[in-house]
Amino acid sequence: MKKLKIGVIGLGYVGLPLARLFAEKYPVIGFDINETRVKELQNGSDNTLEVTDSVLQAVLQKTPKMEKGLYCSNDSQVLEDCNYYIVTVPTPVDRNNRPILTPLYKSSETVGKVLKNGDTVIYESTVYPGVTEDECVPVLEKVSGLKFNEDFFVGYSPERINPGDKRHTVEKILKVTSGSTPEIAQKVDTLYKSVITAGTFLATSIKVAEASKVIENSQRDINIAFVNELAKIFNLMGIDTHDVLEAAGTKWNFLPFKPGLVGGHCIGVDPYYLAQKAQEYGYHPGIILEGRRMNDGMGQYVASEIVKLMVQKDIKVKGSNILILGITFKENCPDVRNTQSVHVISNLKSYHTNITIYDPWASPEEVKKEYDLTTNNILPKRNKYDAIILTVAHNEFISLDLKSMLTNNGIIYDVKGILPIKVDGRL
Repeated sequence: MKKLKIGVIGLGYVGLPLARLFAEKYPVIGFDINETRVKELQNGSDNTLEVTDSVLQAVLQKTPKMEKGLYCSNDSQVLEDCNYYIVTVPTPVDRNNRPILTPLYKSSETVGKVLKNGDTVIYESTVYPGVTEDECVPVLEKVSGLKFNEDFFVGYSPERINPGDKRHTVEKILKVTSGSTPEIAQKVDTLYKSVITAGTFLATSIKVAEASKVIENSQRDINIAFVNELAKIFNLMGIDTHDVLEAAGTKWNFLPFKPGLVGGHCIGVDPYYLAQKAQEYGYHPGIILEGRRMNDGMGQYVASEIVKLMVQKDIKVKGSNILILGITFKENCPDVRNTQSVHVISNLKSYHTNITIYDPWASPEEVKKEYDLTTNNILPKRNKYDAIILTVAHNEFISLDLKSMLTNNGIIYDVKGILPIKVDGRL
């Protein structure tokens, strides 16, 4: 283990915390194609807020030749001396919810150019069973000219990063590991076990490890879809969904899921990877896809409920002023990838309303680039709003005096069910 040099390809929400952790014990090269991101990290700052500046700066090195520590670069040649490569690039879906493996192909090409005899490539990106060996390995073989399981080896260890969670950090989450041969599986497991204090679980094969990851978030997606359906039913009955869940939660084995908007790069995406593979085998995954349909439609449902409340209170919807609280995909986190708040906004905009977005965590530049929307890090000063919609449970929102920002008959809708005041509606 002392002779290891690790290359981490992709320095985002998953790659950077992992690279930082390994860098406390080993020499680590962090590679990312985003030059701006690399410069930011070289200056000792992480805008994802997953690694604090002090922790990052403690492991940063100014040269790739080091005993331990982290050197960040967008030059793939600095990866040449590594003997373990860990790929942590994103795996999104397209507008038709089909898996996009391009980042994996490109990163495999990058690794293939520097791959040597005896090297091991470990993938952490969420995929459907078979991607590592059937999709990534052929790229590695073609580019490197080396033979799989003779000249080089692969492993798979699914990421379990929870963005914004400062309690369940990477080293405190049990890690599933796997390898392309029994010997390599042991080596991969030993590598992660050397830094993961929560321990590891060695899966019986790479495909098993891939499948374990993709069902983790599919299970959560289906459970949230169930309570979202319950919310729709109980709203029709005039029953508060949160009161029902609190009562049901007194049973020891009741699962504590709550209704809401399901976005982000995992729960809102991973089920499509499993569904795609299932359909290739001629099986229609009805429950998985129905859960996705339910959760993908919640933005439209929330918007329609808000409009209904406005009409009931004789608020003119067209031309109304609406404040949206939150545009990140989850609370206390700057990540705006696949956020479902934008669907609430787009549906409300279709009624020709005037939308103001306030989110102290989101980057206005990133929101503008990704969604062509204007957001504010500081609460804008204006007279009154006809409706205030809380879509994300940021801590900063709980103490706001929302009543003072409303017109006389304005409404407050609490998507997350966290506000300590009486509201006009919530899921």
